[in-house]
Amino acid sequence: MTRRRVPRPAAGAFQAALAQAAPKTRLAAVQAAWESTVGERVASAARPVAERGGTVTVACTDPVWAQELDLMQERLLALLAERLGDQAPQNLRFRVEDENAR
Repeated sequence: MTRRRVPRPAAGAFQAALAQAAPKTRLAAVQAAWESTVGERVASAARPVAERGGTVTVACTDPVWAQELDLMQERLLALLAERLGDQAPQNLRFRVEDENAR
């Protein structure tokens, strides 16, 4: 008679597979940590869309958000550095997103 194994939660396996399959780029790291770092309200109005040379471009829903986040850039960079370490961006660039791009 063989023993049946106790079922294990699938969440751990899914998380491991997701981590293994995720791109290992700075942009991917910022995108994965964005909402939990900046909060739901900011994340609903701005999202990281590109990275080049350590600068992450963040698309904002309107000019007011772009300006406000630009003023908060040092704080956002510090939060991202705390969470992401070496994967954190050196700079953030904010631009207004075309309404049709989303």
